[in-house]
Amino acid sequence: MRVNIRVENYSVFKYVGCATVAMMLYNGLQKTPGVEVELNSREHDHDITHCHTLGPGAVWSMLRAKHVKVLTAHSTPSLNANNLSGASLINKIYKPMYGRYDHIITITGDNEREIKEMLPDMPTTRIPSCVNMEKFKPDAEKRRIFRETYGFSDDDKVILQVAQQTPRKGIYDFLDLADEHPEYKFMWVGGFPYGPISDNRKKVEARKAKAGDNVIFPGFVPDITGVYAGADVFLFPSYGDLMSISIMEALSSGLPVISRDLSEYRELFPGIAGFFTKNEEIAPLLADDAMLRNAASHARASVEPYDIYKVAQMHADLYAELLA
Repeated sequence: MRVNIRVENYSVFKYVGCATVAMMLYNGLQKTPGVEVELNSREHDHDITHCHTLGPGAVWSMLRAKHVKVLTAHSTPSLNANNLSGASLINKIYKPMYGRYDHIITITGDNEREIKEMLPDMPTTRIPSCVNMEKFKPDAEKRRIFRETYGFSDDDKVILQVAQQTPRKGIYDFLDLADEHPEYKFMWVGGFPYGPISDNRKKVEARKAKAGDNVIFPGFVPDITGVYAGADVFLFPSYGDLMSISIMEALSSGLPVISRDLSEYRELFPGIAGFFTKNEEIAPLLADDAMLRNAASHARASVEPYDIYKVAQMHADLYAELLA
């Protein structure tokens, strides 16, 4: 079967989660038997046109596609709150645009419920996000290079987050924690991929300017695998997310993960070291070295069901089903 993966993966948008997942899926499908896959083809006669964004290229392919049109619902109205300015206006496009597809792939139970509330007659299939376990893994040499590059000693405990710098992702909580715990080092990798429509951008920049010397915002990092390899704990203070790609990358890299107690995450990520609902619950988790070491020893195994090649096969099976 011929499949066209359509995603806006240019400029800063290539660092947004949906583009990351789409590219992983494309790479996985290249090694999946029975699938002939292309990326952002301008032809419109593929058996399956699978879109991952709502950008102009994806919309054009969806409108022109001659056969089955599939969308993965990486973005839904609820995820725009405290993430994009003008979310109420942007959210109006979802129902008319999503309703043009033949089939929607949902990622989690909450994600599926939101799609069904919006489009009750739309057929859906739930397929999880994926992680490239060959790429994201513990690496002693990359750890050494990372820590030397950023001036971390062997004794420093480095707390990492990889996400957009928005209130929904918990950046204010991250910075507050860093203020309260100067004994730890904090690093936030990620920026403002949506530019001027990123929510609270000026306020976030002002708050970052007041951060202590124990906080680093490195911006773009050429090899993110080295960042995961070099950190000690992955902290995920987001207030709302789908199936976090950064959590899966951290777990695959062998990092203990501490996450806000989001719906479904206990089921999706059994390898998470600890959950918190209030910010004051984070510090005891960070200080529990025995618990963190134990969680790290089980981290990689916990994301094996989401390995890129297993998830690519799930997509291939769905494509075949839709064509049948």
